[in-house]
Amino acid sequence: MALFLTKELDNGASIYVWDITETEEELLAMGSIPSEELEELSLLRSEARRKEKLAERALLNTIFEDKVYLGHHDNGKPYLQNSAQELSISHSGRFVAIITHPSEDLGIDIECLDRDFSAVEAKALSEDEIDDLPDNKRNLQLAIYWCAKEALFKRMSLMEVDFAEQIEVEKFRAHDEGWLEATFYHKDGTEDEFELEYMVFENYVMVWIVG
Repeated sequence: MALFLTKELDNGASIYVWDITETEEELLAMGSIPSEELEELSLLRSEARRKEKLAERALLNTIFEDKVYLGHHDNGKPYLQNSAQELSISHSGRFVAIITHPSEDLGIDIECLDRDFSAVEAKALSEDEIDDLPDNKRNLQLAIYWCAKEALFKRMSLMEVDFAEQIEVEKFRAHDEGWLEATFYHKDGTEDEFELEYMVFENYVMVWIVG
């Protein structure tokens, strides 16, 4: 098995990261896979995507003592059909990350820093956020912005969100780990404030939110 990282948070959440080192055949042989997931796998043409889904199942089987069945709401948010535990899932190339909590809403996102995040400026950042981008560590800061907004989007569980207009991340400077403050602006004019946490490891960025 390739459980790469386990992180227990003070707020009762747990983070698990799987390093996809196995072949597709090895992942298939690791444990029981629900028939619905096998059917979904059969429709995926990309081997990389199949391995991500298989590693996701292997990680779920590792986290939970009893077999859990994964479902998805209409907006794509995952949930456990036979457990009250909340969870959020992200995968990007080498890693699959899952965060769980007994009751709180969650969001997690992981991205590889080899990706060029320059398009994020126009797609997801406000003018204030763009003005705050440094000349050094620019791609890292963009990656953290993107992961933070993705994690908060998952936590909000809404169908349509304008990342540039509705999610504002307060000014920060990128480090290997840290906290972020963000505001979500609802379309009815109300707003909610959140704290997120991030860490950088193995040339990847991971951001999560609890509550």
